[in-house]
Amino acid sequence: MLIAIDHETVYTYDEPVSYSIQSLRLTPQPFDGQVVRSWSVEAPGAGALHAFSDSFGNITHTLVIDKPHQEIRIRVKGVVDTVDANGVVTGTAEPFPPTFYLRETAQTRPDGAIRALARTAKDNSDGSVLNTLHNLMNSIRNAIDYQTGETHAMSSAIEALANGKGVCQDHAHVFIAAARSIGIPARYVSGYLLHSDDGEESEASHAWAEALIDELGWVSFDVANRVSATDRYVRVGVGLDYQEASPVRGVRRGGGEEELAVSVRVMQSGGSQQ
Repeated sequence: MLIAIDHETVYTYDEPVSYSIQSLRLTPQPFDGQVVRSWSVEAPGAGALHAFSDSFGNITHTLVIDKPHQEIRIRVKGVVDTVDANGVVTGTAEPFPPTFYLRETAQTRPDGAIRALARTAKDNSDGSVLNTLHNLMNSIRNAIDYQTGETHAMSSAIEALANGKGVCQDHAHVFIAAARSIGIPARYVSGYLLHSDDGEESEASHAWAEALIDELGWVSFDVANRVSATDRYVRVGVGLDYQEASPVRGVRRGGGEEELAVSVRVMQSGGSQQ
């Protein structure tokens, strides 16, 4: 499936900012289920964006503005060709051994409740890791209602589960924490989802998780939608948690209060919008 993406992020400040530096993980990489046909990342007024691969293999651009400014506008546009591989992810850059993805982070630390979810999912499975993870995905989605505005970028898996409300980022963090607690390597994925048949605009990109299954390799689990990724998904960044795969992350000097506006439009390319 050809998927076209138009993603704009705008930061505005109520006072001049003297210096900004940001890391942009906004560029998908090709793998066996994904071919990037065209892609651009632009930030008017920021000059050239310098690209490199971070420690996870994500394509990362560095944005630097060293003159007074009260707005940063980042625009991403491109077309990606995707294939439905039943959630199995192969051909990706893998700079770390699988055991690296058993590491806990502040956002993916399990508590008793998360460990209990994982144990129950395993006890109720047919003995296979795949069935355990599908059980886990559904139990987390049952426990955390999808509601925006209830959590924030720094919320942890523990906080999201206790709150019982959250978004795709929170679902992914709880899934990752639970999977790791029973010895299954898992990681955070950021990207895009063709989720509407009318091309409607949304205020965020998407996030899901991947877990390692010996006989299959890395397999995706979108807890928010109770499915493994299909050809409607565009995979962009990966990390231990949101902080390491966040689309935009940086620091600034000055600026006072910040206002963030995000517009994401995902459409099927070459035909009617979807």
